[in-house]
Amino acid sequence: MSLDNRPQHADPLTKVDQLVAFFQQGEKPPARHLVGMEHEKIGVLTGTLAPIPYEGPRGIGELLGRLSRFGYQPFLENDKPIAATQPKLSISLEPGGQFELSGRPFHCCNDLAQELRRHLALMRALGAELGHTWLGVGYRPFGLPTEAHWMPKGRYVRMREHLASVGNHGIDMMTMTGTVQANFDYLDEADMVRKVQCASRISPLVTALFANSPLRNGQKTGYLTFRAHVWRDVDKARCGLRPEFFAEGFGYRAYTEWALDIPLIFVRRAHAYHDPRGLTFRRFLAEGFEGQPPTLSDWEDHLTTLFPEIRLKQVIEVRGADMGDAAMCVALPALWKGLFYDRAALEAAAALVPVAPEDLDALTDTIAKHGLAARVGHRNVGELCGELVRLSAHGLRGQSRCGPDEGQYLDVLREELARGRTPAEEALLRLDGEFHGDVEQLISHWRVA
Repeated sequence: MSLDNRPQHADPLTKVDQLVAFFQQGEKPPARHLVGMEHEKIGVLTGTLAPIPYEGPRGIGELLGRLSRFGYQPFLENDKPIAATQPKLSISLEPGGQFELSGRPFHCCNDLAQELRRHLALMRALGAELGHTWLGVGYRPFGLPTEAHWMPKGRYVRMREHLASVGNHGIDMMTMTGTVQANFDYLDEADMVRKVQCASRISPLVTALFANSPLRNGQKTGYLTFRAHVWRDVDKARCGLRPEFFAEGFGYRAYTEWALDIPLIFVRRAHAYHDPRGLTFRRFLAEGFEGQPPTLSDWEDHLTTLFPEIRLKQVIEVRGADMGDAAMCVALPALWKGLFYDRAALEAAAALVPVAPEDLDALTDTIAKHGLAARVGHRNVGELCGELVRLSAHGLRGQSRCGPDEGQYLDVLREELARGRTPAEEALLRLDGEFHGDVEQLISHWRVA
């Protein structure tokens, strides 16, 4: 979620050390370690396959306005609502109208599940008023990017221009994809490194478990997660599983140095988004932009436009999963929580994928096609995913403050592994079976609100 609603810090940045300190300030003791969830739903006008426009009496702008009845404050850009907020919670828009909930951070997945249920109930109620249907799927299954309705958000104009120039699927990513991600805390630099490196190794397994985007424009793509395939050709400088994160001495400074050499997508001043004309943050720090030095707000903006599968801000974001139904949404943070907040589970998980760092992206593409049936060396991905779920369950049992039932959120993953089919394969099985090839029936299958 990027609302650009932070007050812009006026104090200039002059040294790399100030950027490194930003990550150090994210450190928290274990008693304050929380889990947050963000997810993006893909909307259609009820009774059609058409995306929901922003304007008009049934538009997303109207939907955002109606949220004020439920205690949300509108967030405006150029006098148009682009989000709605409550304390520590926001509902915002992705470029093609994907509706994103950035939830509150909690100690326990039970609280995440309750918040999700409340949110989906709200979306169903407003959807009934406006004629909206919301899908839990990783890629819009009907239509093309050229048919998308762009949301009136300034940063998306600049992102559209930049991403169209550096890869083949940037516009697909912006307008057609939906994901669920989880956010976690770190104790110190060593803890951050362990978590980022482990997560980078097992992210392809998580991508397999949550594969749920097999169609493009109503046609089979040959991928179980077309979303994951799209992300591999968006901007190779800022996306993917980064081998740099495994280099000797990786830490806050190394992440900073990587980010410093990636071109900015925009420079925000007041409510305007300026073209930085290829400026990297390193040059920005040395030369300024149009006579002004960078500020901490500029650094925070830049970090939100880096898209590695595992992203560091003042939390660690794990970003490699397709959006799914409500049970899959909560399974994602539960799976990662069991690993991230139990040292033994984390270290055992890291050993599951003994692949060279530079080969992890290629592994993700193989998994995007074959899901649980893909192989890592002599082992089957489904088998590795089973071990991953068992490690997470053991880790969750050790986190006693949340009670013994937190592991229930992994049941949906156990069921998937028992049947040996990803959510994408389940959808295709129904499409070719009881739906008799009628793609419109998949709307009901994928509906979450």
